[in-house]
Amino acid sequence: MADAEMPLIGHIEEASARIREKADAVGVSLEPRVGLVLGTGLGGVADAVDTSLVIDYEDLPHFPLSTVESHSGKLILGHLGETPVVAMQGRFHCYEGHTAKEAAFPVRVMRALGAGVVVLTGACGGMHPLWAPGDLVLLDDHLNLQGDNPLVGPNLDSLGPRFPDMSVPYDRDLQALALEVAMQRGVTLRRGVYAAVLGPNLETRAEYRMLRSLGADVVGMSTVPEVIAARHMDMRVLAISIITDQCLPDALEPVDVPAIIATARAAEPTLTAVITDVVARL
Repeated sequence: MADAEMPLIGHIEEASARIREKADAVGVSLEPRVGLVLGTGLGGVADAVDTSLVIDYEDLPHFPLSTVESHSGKLILGHLGETPVVAMQGRFHCYEGHTAKEAAFPVRVMRALGAGVVVLTGACGGMHPLWAPGDLVLLDDHLNLQGDNPLVGPNLDSLGPRFPDMSVPYDRDLQALALEVAMQRGVTLRRGVYAAVLGPNLETRAEYRMLRSLGADVVGMSTVPEVIAARHMDMRVLAISIITDQCLPDALEPVDVPAIIATARAAEPTLTAVITDVVARL
């Protein structure tokens, strides 16, 4: 192993070892198959998990701390249906001052614990004129406009290849399953392209026009670093976002954070139902 690999590899090993120690201490069998990342206003999805162990991020070595409202900063181990899962109740964003590598670190740890699938959720702004706040959007592709990438620097060959393929970043079989589940539940599940920007400010009218012209349907400030790291490690990825505000430049209105969180929470039960059914079928 090259010297450049040691810090990150060592940090992953230390964090995963601490989680295993805490699980062993309370007699919890730790075999997660699926990792869940719960974004803005969506920490309540964790309520659907039959919880065996909850760990504060501050008790885990090398985990950043959540600084964003509605992100409680807890790692949850348990079962969603019959499927063992590890869930992040709150994620990390580059606009908090974290690098993309740091934002993606927990997904690396999930992989080290055994998860081969990661399901990501989050809030986003809707730029598609026919979509509305509260709609669920299945991510099919993305634009990384954050100016950073979790793979920058010497490649960690023990984790994945130097140039991972991103032609299909979001697993097509998982997308098909999510669409089937949504149809059976009578839920409208949009499908589109996510533009990841740095933030933390919301975009200007000109920026929304630019993003739309680039092919994006929704815009947010997260998700993509985690997706890149997951694909680097050959994890299967499913991502669903909730549109929390409408971003139409010719009819743009000021939006505040409480309104965004309230919209996310109102749509959360529907998202929870879809994710629970998907994970149960894995």
